[in-house]
Amino acid sequence: MTIQSSPSTFADRHIGARRQTDIDTMLKAAGYDSVDGLVDNAVPASIRQEKPLSLDSALSEVEVLAELRRLASKNRTAVQMIGQGYYDTVTPPVIRRNILEAPAWYTAYTPYQPEISQGRLEALLNFQTMVQDLTALPVANASLLDEATAVAEAVLLMRRANKNKTARDGKTVLDADCLPQTIAIVQGRAEALGFDVEVADLSKGLPDGDINGVVLQQPGVSGRVWDQSAVIAEAKDRGALVTVAADLLALTLITPPGEQGADVAVGSTQRLGVPLFFGGPHAAYMAVREGMERTLPGRIVGVSKDNAGVPAYRLALQTREQHIRREKATSNICTAQALLAIVSSMYAVYHGPDGLKAIAETVHNNARALAATLKVAGRELVSESFFDTVTVRVPGKARKVITAAEARGINLRFIDADTVGVSVDETTTAEVLSAVVVAFGAGPVVQAAGFELPESVLRTSSYLQHPVFNTHRSETQLLRYIRKLSDRDLALDRTMIPLGSCTMKLNATAEMEAISWPEFASIHPFAPDSQTEGWRELIDGLEADLAEITGYDQVSIQPNAGSQGELAGLLAIRGYHLSRGDEQRTVCLIPASAHGTNAASAVLAGMKVVVVATAADGTIDHADLQAKIEAHKDVLSAIMITYPSTHGVYDADVREVCDAIHAAGGQVYVDGANLNALVGLAQPGKFGGDVSHLNLHKTFCIPHGGGGPGVGPVAAKAHLAPFMPGDANKAADDSGPAGSTGVAISASRFGSAGVLPISWAYVKLMGGQGLTEATKSALLAANYVAARLDEYFPVLYTGESGLVAHECILDLRDLTAKTGVTAEDVAKRLIDFGFHAPTLSFPVAGTLMVEPTESEDLAEIDRFIDAMITIRQEIDQVANGEFTVEKSPLRNAPHTAAAVVSSDWDRAYPREQAAFPVHSLRQDKYFPPVGRIDGAAGDRNLVCSCPPLSEFEN
Repeated sequence: MTIQSSPSTFADRHIGARRQTDIDTMLKAAGYDSVDGLVDNAVPASIRQEKPLSLDSALSEVEVLAELRRLASKNRTAVQMIGQGYYDTVTPPVIRRNILEAPAWYTAYTPYQPEISQGRLEALLNFQTMVQDLTALPVANASLLDEATAVAEAVLLMRRANKNKTARDGKTVLDADCLPQTIAIVQGRAEALGFDVEVADLSKGLPDGDINGVVLQQPGVSGRVWDQSAVIAEAKDRGALVTVAADLLALTLITPPGEQGADVAVGSTQRLGVPLFFGGPHAAYMAVREGMERTLPGRIVGVSKDNAGVPAYRLALQTREQHIRREKATSNICTAQALLAIVSSMYAVYHGPDGLKAIAETVHNNARALAATLKVAGRELVSESFFDTVTVRVPGKARKVITAAEARGINLRFIDADTVGVSVDETTTAEVLSAVVVAFGAGPVVQAAGFELPESVLRTSSYLQHPVFNTHRSETQLLRYIRKLSDRDLALDRTMIPLGSCTMKLNATAEMEAISWPEFASIHPFAPDSQTEGWRELIDGLEADLAEITGYDQVSIQPNAGSQGELAGLLAIRGYHLSRGDEQRTVCLIPASAHGTNAASAVLAGMKVVVVATAADGTIDHADLQAKIEAHKDVLSAIMITYPSTHGVYDADVREVCDAIHAAGGQVYVDGANLNALVGLAQPGKFGGDVSHLNLHKTFCIPHGGGGPGVGPVAAKAHLAPFMPGDANKAADDSGPAGSTGVAISASRFGSAGVLPISWAYVKLMGGQGLTEATKSALLAANYVAARLDEYFPVLYTGESGLVAHECILDLRDLTAKTGVTAEDVAKRLIDFGFHAPTLSFPVAGTLMVEPTESEDLAEIDRFIDAMITIRQEIDQVANGEFTVEKSPLRNAPHTAAAVVSSDWDRAYPREQAAFPVHSLRQDKYFPPVGRIDGAAGDRNLVCSCPPLSEFEN
């Protein structure tokens, strides 16, 4: 009788090095007999958790998908006409399947290495061009997080860019017709930073007093469309800057902000093909007038040239976020929404200018028909000039109308007891309009008559004239365009991405499966709770599991990026101190090695940053820490530490640091960026942390998407729970839950809820034991890489036992001093081997930080190690004088196919060494589409829109 082996678990497929022979090989290189022995020596006993994770047993993929189906069935889909910045839309299937659901796009990393990111950079440049054209402003960024936080960024931009002596310290004025969640977010940011915000009806003119900046909404949340040029001109006369939050679809018909004199335009691109996702992820945008581009927050894609003179795309104004300058920062935005921006840009490519205008006209005409019908029935309209939203006065009957519509499967917007809003979108049908007017006690629907947009607001300028928006009309053309772009890139579907601090691990298909199911994807963030039971059960369960994993008492998944989670945690600390009367506690200690967002977040939370020195071994300098604590003990608010440290090491003194801060009355913020080294082994909430943010796009398998989506939940101890993120929309909907008293961080209550099923599924698939095994495997892989490469590239920092955590820093500084070969040369040469580079020059200049993760198998890790050893041999060739560094394959990397087959090859090394440095590449070879890119030239000559096709002609 044949005995069948038991089926493999999901953990067996998530963890790459699962065979015992592979594990033994890795252990031998690291000098250990068992994984537990290595872990016990790497992780300080003082922080180890006493009990295994108390999570449900692991489920199979079939069981998890069945459970997700059960949760999805508890959500009620409806026709979503609530509006308020969120609209139903049609995601063209060719875009949904080939971008949103395609690993070539969703597993890509932020395009810091532009030579292997030309496809997604072109798609993001299309996004920028789309925004610039529709807003009539010359420079746009490559997306922000959501509309409300984008407006907050615009307010801060105006405050730093306004040079008028009278106006620069004045108040910020928001139009009363701005989105309610936007007003709440801006007020929260302003309170922490200490500037005044006034909300006023700007259709009646500007309020008195000095004004730094003005924010208008076009169309307003009420639906009203009006000529804003006069109030914009008045604001300019008084020295104020002006931002317009604008609907891009409406701008196909309405005079754009740039032509009305605005300095800044912001908004959401959600309705351009991105599902509602219960609030996100969605790509916001920002565009600015000439002269403000170098203070524009977020990433900017620019055009430069490679070393052969070929046009090439890159992130402009620094390869790190250009606006994050530690304690001098004006923004902490790190994660963008690249994947969703690409979806929106492809929607514009797919429809083109004529198609977008036709959609807008259909939407407007349906809104006109609705308004005409209601007016015939005697209903009073708040405004008779609108694009897609009709606000109706129904004295004392708003609840009755809302209930009648819901009974017909339609959600309308409850504004107050006397007022209802109805927002039309591209999915609205004649049948839907008929049901809506019946809910108002009116009907039948009459022909659209009257309610035309005023001549003064009609757009006359052209837009989207570049060939990219006028070529791909058939699905065949668009499919091939999408494929062409994805083929230019390296993503996790093709190769290991060994980035330290970024945890590029498996994003399993089963985890991704549910995000585009209509029962999850088509839910409006402000839908009634009675329709979102499944969503809220999933979110409650995920928050509870994350609390168990981290050792904290409460978790909020609202922050839609790690940077926003940082801000939420620091605002909770600020709220706690204020509640105790400790207004003076404003100093935040931050180690010198910390990521720039840490200091930036502290500044945005109204804190003063004091830097703590780093000791020679990479740990916190205790003498300096004690001196800083003593100097600031009466005003100490918090310390921000990353654990394991930014240097990839478990510092044994973390409890000592936490105790010293607590003794001085401060709070401990533990940055959760490196939680992949802790899950199941140690809990920040138990070894001294008061609050942490987590990165679901790192440790918990939400894919990076080329630079977003991300989710940055905040986890806190019980004493900080009252100050966790509140609901930005609660003031607008009196039926919502009371929630927290804390400052709202994102526009919607649950942030980027649409991608939460990924992390929920990961935790359920792994269970407590699987998660712990994953952490141990990550430690084994990192220490294997460190042990194998140390003789070629010395490992900069190790713990007391000589081990690293889940990542290691390779020090190239001595080699650079001797040969001139830089860490960047090694990063670019790795492309010729088919690898994305490790993290370059962070946290230490002249180094590479490597994180193999638990998902990579031994063969792939060895392929990377072999590539690094081969590169070291080429460095030795430079050292031995076989060729100079300038003429080496390292400095000339990466090598394109065009360069290798060129008839005028005159380099000091053979073509074979350039293209096929190891034998295995002869059959499976990735050639980058461009050679090394000149970043400095791109920054000197900032070009941030699609170049003409003639630029690419030889």
